[in-house]
Amino acid sequence: MANTQAARAEDREKSKRVGALAGLWPFVLPYRFYVALAGVALVLTAGVSLALPLAVRRVVDSFSTGETELLDSYFAAALAIASLLALGTGLRYYMVTRLGERVVADIRKAVFDRVIGLSPRFYETLQTGEVLSRITTDTTVIQSVIGSSVSVALRNMLILAGGMVLMLFTSLKLTGLVLLIVPVVIVPIIVLGRRLRVLSRENQDWIAASSANASEALGAVQTVQAFTHEALTRAGFGRVTEKSYDVALRRITTRSVMTVIVIFLIFSGVVGVLWIGARDVRAGEMTVGALVQFVIYAVMVAGSVGALSEIWSELQRAAGATERLVELLNAPDDVLDPQDPVPPVVPCKGEIVFDQVTFHYPSRRGVAALDGINLTVAPGETVALVGPSGAGKSTILQLLLRFYDPTSGEIRIDGVDVKSMARSAFRQNIALVPQDPVIFGMTARENIRFGRPDATDAEVEAAAKAAAAHDFLMELPEGYESQVGERGVMLSGGQKQRIAIARAILRDAPILLLDEATSALDAESERAVQQAVDVMSATRTTLVVAHRLATVKKADRILVFDKGRIVAEGTHDSLVAEGGLYARLARLQFTEGASAA
Repeated sequence: MANTQAARAEDREKSKRVGALAGLWPFVLPYRFYVALAGVALVLTAGVSLALPLAVRRVVDSFSTGETELLDSYFAAALAIASLLALGTGLRYYMVTRLGERVVADIRKAVFDRVIGLSPRFYETLQTGEVLSRITTDTTVIQSVIGSSVSVALRNMLILAGGMVLMLFTSLKLTGLVLLIVPVVIVPIIVLGRRLRVLSRENQDWIAASSANASEALGAVQTVQAFTHEALTRAGFGRVTEKSYDVALRRITTRSVMTVIVIFLIFSGVVGVLWIGARDVRAGEMTVGALVQFVIYAVMVAGSVGALSEIWSELQRAAGATERLVELLNAPDDVLDPQDPVPPVVPCKGEIVFDQVTFHYPSRRGVAALDGINLTVAPGETVALVGPSGAGKSTILQLLLRFYDPTSGEIRIDGVDVKSMARSAFRQNIALVPQDPVIFGMTARENIRFGRPDATDAEVEAAAKAAAAHDFLMELPEGYESQVGERGVMLSGGQKQRIAIARAILRDAPILLLDEATSALDAESERAVQQAVDVMSATRTTLVVAHRLATVKKADRILVFDKGRIVAEGTHDSLVAEGGLYARLARLQFTEGASAA
């Protein structure tokens, strides 16, 4: 964790530009009508605000004339201006807030759409908790900026520019004195602003790390409690959270120092200018109304600068959040669909060929997970993959699904290279039952229908019966409509695996991949499921990763893997007779190994 954070800190030091906010423009552009309306309201409110001091000057100077009707008309004008200001402000708030919510919703969808399609390699280096933090926390920061800060910043910039011009018309001398203060104010804004941006990005990173830590711990809460690891887990989360707090404290301190410096310089300058202006009024060089008008403009300009200094830090923070989201949107992915994909063979026959396939996992480049694999599976054939852990069995399934691309060699389905087809196209022909069944936080029926979203209720129930899941599902409080909890927490391991098998049965794909599909089943359930698998396998190309002898013995062919290579091939009886690795595994691991050997 420390090394990762250090690397990120180094990256942050290289980028100190608010220009990163330009990454939001593609999301704002489709709503340029809202932007235009917000701009009109913005100009209206800024213009009305700048007109108010003119009315105040007329009122002040009219005191000495004694003309009541003129005074009344000035107050009426001031009331009309205030009404316009209220309407413009309300319109601006509505438009920019709506724009912010819309843009953030689009960003969240775009980021999720991107990360859900990234290959597993991406998640080897970035925790899902951090991805979720970016989608939630970072987009909330951006929503605040688009829905508020940018609008306020633009309004203050207009008031700053307009106020400076009107100050020049009111008193050239006093304006010149004010301008002398500006460089003194801008320097701390720029210097401390850069520091703020670095701290803001680091703060967001530590918040993401905290989220990732919590997500991992809560996802394995039973394991944490079973091993009485609560104290250490709390301590670990506490350390990351405190680090986030420390960085946030440095950011707050820096911003507070900048605010103190800027406000002191601005208002000290205003007091000095007011003192000189008061002497000019006494000398008869300007009217009281003109001085009041100038002071109001000066206060407005000073307030704008002060507001901009505060908003600057918000923009810095949003720039960091934008960079993190743009990183996800632009995350490189080695597994890509071709620009002109070749369609899969229709109907899919299910022939599978591995031609001189070598593969290294990105995180373990020094060790070959597969080394020169040559494998041909005929349509409708059932092939069992056996071997010690880490031998490369599950890797075969992952490469066939094109979660990764081989380092060298070619994988073909019905004679077509999987790299030349769209992943979503050829995966339609594959059903997977993973070793660790994935159950979603929805109803049991929806979990099974995940295999084929357009399936009818009758088809769902038929698949459940075939997977020996129907009986226990009917015993749930609401049957198939029962919520099974996040990750299927309300179900046993065997029940979750039977739902995963029902999902694969419902998919009815020509190629079936079983990765230890019966490992969590009791003997009775395994027998029932094995019958269903036998029926499915009879008409499908099936690859089975298994240690259970009952599954392996019925395979048409058995491939023995060791250290990424196929070291033996044959039927159960022939491999046992050879007395090699398979025979040893049969004795040590298989359920009936002792009697078989």
